[in-house]
Amino acid sequence: MDLKRVLNNFKKKRILVVGDIILDHYIWGLVDRISPEAPVPVVDVKEENYNLGGAANVAANIVSLGGRATVLGIRGNDIHGEVLEDLMRERGIDTSGIFTGSRPTTVKTRVIAHNQQVVRFDREERRSVDGSRFKKISDFLLSSRDKWDAIIVSDYKKGMVTRRIMRLLVSEFKSRGAYLAVDPKVGNFPMYRDVSIITPNLKEASQGSGIEIKDEQSLIKAGTVLLRRLRCDSILITRGEQGMSLFDGEGVTHIPTAARSVYDVTGAGDTVIAAFTLAHVAGAGLRDAAMVANHAAGIVVGKIGTACATKEELKEALKNA
Repeated sequence: MDLKRVLNNFKKKRILVVGDIILDHYIWGLVDRISPEAPVPVVDVKEENYNLGGAANVAANIVSLGGRATVLGIRGNDIHGEVLEDLMRERGIDTSGIFTGSRPTTVKTRVIAHNQQVVRFDREERRSVDGSRFKKISDFLLSSRDKWDAIIVSDYKKGMVTRRIMRLLVSEFKSRGAYLAVDPKVGNFPMYRDVSIITPNLKEASQGSGIEIKDEQSLIKAGTVLLRRLRCDSILITRGEQGMSLFDGEGVTHIPTAARSVYDVTGAGDTVIAAFTLAHVAGAGLRDAAMVANHAAGIVVGKIGTACATKEELKEALKNA
């Protein structure tokens, strides 16, 4: 792989991210006592901030790596939706595909004390996209059919990714040569047929294939079953501290982890699919793109909270590989 050429090509690539946009809310504090009201820790709050999650974090990773990203998703008509969209604009993400819906913006609040997550609570509604909203989404997609080098579907099972939308993406984009990558969710695997690649973690691959993954033999069997069942071109299974495994028409390639220290795996899957897709459409083969994604993920798990890898960090990591 001509690494320099691939990384330089990042800035030329436009990626559309379709999926569930999430506002990550962090409350940081310290714990030094237990509540007298119940056996729970009392968090002395020191800081509070917001970050991009879900499909918005995928887009943030693309921009952080030097590419250009547009998000297609739905936010609520509320203050959290405004915060979410403002954060995307601040990061340089194109928000022309953001629609306002009647349901609230999805918010995940994490309380963290002494660098450990104490509790998480979610505010969300999981209704699927309705007919009128689908029409607007469809019109947006079809009006810009030749604008993007690749499409990433970031499915967090909040209702944005539906069978109709996946059929549209396959028939109008994948069948015309566009690269279509999917970060999947258990329960929706049948919707991902005929895409370019899916990037499940071990649990998702196990449940999606119906095979308990407990060793290399069962891993290979699960990946092979998914490849055949979904008729996709390739599958990249992320395996945590064991790295990744790429399944394609040429067989299986195991890629050892690049992480030196792991503090927080939040959003690591977003980084993997962003870096893989960007590297592949920028000229890297599947195995080299997986290696790039592996190093990008190794960078973000060494940070606390939802994080992104930068192009400079990635270049340094690859240089030392």
